[in-house]
Amino acid sequence: MLQKKIRVKPVVSLLATGLLVLNTAISFAATSELSLDESITLALQNNPSIKMALADKDKAFWGIKETEGGNMPTVSLGSSGNRSGAEGAASNDSFNTSLKVNWPLYTGGRVEGLVDQAKSNANIASVGVEKVKEQVRLDTTTAYFSVLQNNNLIKVNQETVNSLTEHLKNVKAQYEVGTIAKSDVLRSEVELANAQQNLTKAQNAYDVSVASFNNIIGMPLDSQNTMKDDLAYVQYETSLEDSIQMALQKRPEIIQSQDTINAAKAGMKVADSGKMPTVAVNGTQGWSGSDFPGDKSNWSVGVSASWNVFDAGVTNSKIKQAKAAMDKVNEGDRQTRTGVELEVRQAYSSMKEAEARIETSKVAVGKATEDLKASQAKYYAGVGTNLDVIDAQMSLTQADTNSIQALYDYNVNKAKLEKAVGIGVE
Repeated sequence: MLQKKIRVKPVVSLLATGLLVLNTAISFAATSELSLDESITLALQNNPSIKMALADKDKAFWGIKETEGGNMPTVSLGSSGNRSGAEGAASNDSFNTSLKVNWPLYTGGRVEGLVDQAKSNANIASVGVEKVKEQVRLDTTTAYFSVLQNNNLIKVNQETVNSLTEHLKNVKAQYEVGTIAKSDVLRSEVELANAQQNLTKAQNAYDVSVASFNNIIGMPLDSQNTMKDDLAYVQYETSLEDSIQMALQKRPEIIQSQDTINAAKAGMKVADSGKMPTVAVNGTQGWSGSDFPGDKSNWSVGVSASWNVFDAGVTNSKIKQAKAAMDKVNEGDRQTRTGVELEVRQAYSSMKEAEARIETSKVAVGKATEDLKASQAKYYAGVGTNLDVIDAQMSLTQADTNSIQALYDYNVNKAKLEKAVGIGVE
């Protein structure tokens, strides 16, 4: 019995240690510190939109291989068997087997045009992966800053609640000694209740932003992460004109638009091929007879050519369609370039507007803080009013909120500008 007990203790100790390590690992996994760059990396790894874009890229690549096969020889093997007979006579078996080879030598440029189209479509799909990645980067950045913004707003509203709670204590103390009216107590209680509601709303907004952030980066929605970065001001150095020029060179939409034009040009080549002759080499090796696959051999090798002299205007109609498609993509390219420039200008303007608000909001916070202290000092000295203190507190809360909003707007619009410029495009 003593030996059994001695053996059990190490096992229990080992299990307890294992559970402790497991719980620690789970706690560590549930809560982690994430920088913005780390968050973007997670999103790029886990986002399903990127995986779908990669699948489209693979599909387009195999589309090239499919069209390239139009210039390669094809081999087909066929066989047939028949049994026939009449009443009172023996049945007869016959088999025919053939091996055929066909190799297009010239298709009037049709296959070459289809290959060029497939390559352009593959380029569009490849650039589409970068386009999706850029959107994921922006979505992650916006979600990251949204969490920071709402976390800071919780702090502002909590400070307001704390300040009004302390103020209410002082108001009640003065009311008890008869120096102020009951209305001051009631008004202070109402303002405190309103501040507590705003704090609750801020907490809810934070929880929603955290769930949205986790969804984007591919983590469980209830994960609680500590953000390493904070809302900060980092100046954007590139001018508007340089930003526009960079966007017109790097934006995936611009590159895709050019590939669309190339595909339309190839489509015109395919349509024109209907006016040209086609040439092919073909050969056949056959066997026939009463025994499978056949005991008599025959073969043939030849060159075939065809030229559609009159097709009732079908080819001409296809050429007209291809030209109309070319005109459309040219207009689309101009529209895309104008849209990209407009997007850059809008993001740049919004960023600059938020940048100007950052400094003014800092000044407002400083002035509002001084005003609150002065109002509180006057009220507690008996020469000010309760309304002055409450108004000063609300002004400080609004100034703090405006400061946080300005930083958030600046960083988000800066991220939109970088996406519009194509800074992250590889």
